Amino acid sequence: MAVDFRTVAGDVHAVEGVDFDLAAGETLAIVGESGSGKSTTAMAVIGLLPGNGKVVRGSIRLDGADLVGAPESVMRKVRGAQIGLVPQDPMSNLNPVSKIGTQVAETLLAHGLATSKDVDQKVIETLAAAGLPDAAERAKQYPHEFSGGMRQRALIAIGLACNPRLLIADEPTSALDVTVQKTILDQLDRMTTELGTSVLLITHDLGLAAERAARVIVMHRGRIVEQGPARQILEDPQQPYTQALVKAAPSVAVARLRPEVYAKPTGPVAVPAADGDETTATSDAAAPSASVDAAPPASVDVPADTPDTTEAATRADNIVEVENLTKIYKIRGKKEDFAAVQEVSFAIPRGETVAIVGESGSGKTTTARMLLKVVEPTSGTMTFDGQDVASLSGKDLKEFRQKVQPIFQDPYSSLNPMFTIDRIISEPLDFYRRGSAKERDARVRKLLDDVALPQSMLRRYPSELSGGQRQRVAIARALALNPDLIVCDEPVSALDVLVQDQILTLLRDLQGEYGLSYLFISHDLAVVRLISDYVCVMKDGHLVEAASSEEIFTNPRDPYTRRLLASIPGNELDIAV
Repeated sequence: MAVDFRTVAGDVHAVEGVDFDLAAGETLAIVGESGSGKSTTAMAVIGLLPGNGKVVRGSIRLDGADLVGAPESVMRKVRGAQIGLVPQDPMSNLNPVSKIGTQVAETLLAHGLATSKDVDQKVIETLAAAGLPDAAERAKQYPHEFSGGMRQRALIAIGLACNPRLLIADEPTSALDVTVQKTILDQLDRMTTELGTSVLLITHDLGLAAERAARVIVMHRGRIVEQGPARQILEDPQQPYTQALVKAAPSVAVARLRPEVYAKPTGPVAVPAADGDETTATSDAAAPSASVDAAPPASVDVPADTPDTTEAATRADNIVEVENLTKIYKIRGKKEDFAAVQEVSFAIPRGETVAIVGESGSGKTTTARMLLKVVEPTSGTMTFDGQDVASLSGKDLKEFRQKVQPIFQDPYSSLNPMFTIDRIISEPLDFYRRGSAKERDARVRKLLDDVALPQSMLRRYPSELSGGQRQRVAIARALALNPDLIVCDEPVSALDVLVQDQILTLLRDLQGEYGLSYLFISHDLAVVRLISDYVCVMKDGHLVEAASSEEIFTNPRDPYTRRLLASIPGNELDIAV
């Protein structure tokens, strides 16, 4: 099969010479980075290519019938009834002004699987089969009232409502936490197994592909470069591109980016006692016999250069000190307040990376926003370079904002689409009047070099850059004022594994060059394993465990931490690359 797109500059050959088959009840994964042609291949199968796209060669056969060139009236009967689709973004693919039940009912009624009399009951049964609790009540709600995982379940319900022969799952869990991701994929596996449905899984997550698919196809620049049994492809890749994908996959089995020998903290760790009072225990780096059932630490004090250093010296070596940080929100119409963050304490040593991990709603982003002084805490203290962050105002606050810079999750929405790259990076310099116009221009060009972008991009707009390039621009802007601390809020979650690897390596190199400290917010523990020195695990606003990265990943003490680690796709693969 070959797919071309018509453009003003001529035809673009998006997919060329793609050949594969899919047996009944089999799961086949297509992996590759953005632009590899994997989603275009899937959309060609279901006949949903954009208006300027066309299958120019080859055939697509479903039970022997060729779908290429079939009239739209035929494809409408095929879609839903014979080929289901679970798209990537559950929010943009659900109608925001239509109730969930109504959207499921549309599919059932369109394919004659329900009548106006029994459609409500069949909607409830369909949603319940997709694992949605209280399906009758959920059917009456709108998409914005659902969590990300619930919205994805609703899309799965719609995709499988008609018991299709084939289900195309296009990055079905890429935006979800690892625990929610596992729950959704387990539910999808159960439903497709019971129905005997074949699955075409589109993903850039190689661990997920190896864990969920019988066979894997690797695509690059519109062509298949390698295919075969999933475990064989992932554990013994033959092609250089596949090897690069596997090497870049952020798996727990992958060695840390830092080449230095890792040193565990030896300072005191605050541990809640059985009666609720805090006691202090010593975390011994050389003690492998620590029980996994031990009580989780509520905070961790990062040591100074030597174990016997005084507390004052230890604190002087921390660029950030957070103690008993709490944020309470008052909910309109409800008597009970919502505690987003409760009694959280941690420290960030100079030149080190502290990660905060947890599921959506755990309070990690709220904690980061309080440290950035975007959200005011209800109680607790935060110090930056010995200064109380909450009391900063005027000139002191302006100076603080120069020293602490953020990098956000979505590199497109955080960049002004109307500004050129030159203007985006120079904006902080212009605002704080750093140097002359000539000096600012030289600084911008130096920053482009630092993040490995060519000077030719200065006059381009964000829309003309890839996701990875846009994130590099966001990093360059964050570095413009020579900050001491960068708060990274899910900075690589929207990127492919190869681009993730490039950005993580860039962050590491910049940290070594400029002595930067990082607060790294993420729900992806595999990424955290690669970048962090210390890890704080949050759940429901509480800090349930805090220790060195090595200790968290090799000897987790809290059941919640162990559950997070067990949910990482492909973390038990034996990858020899």
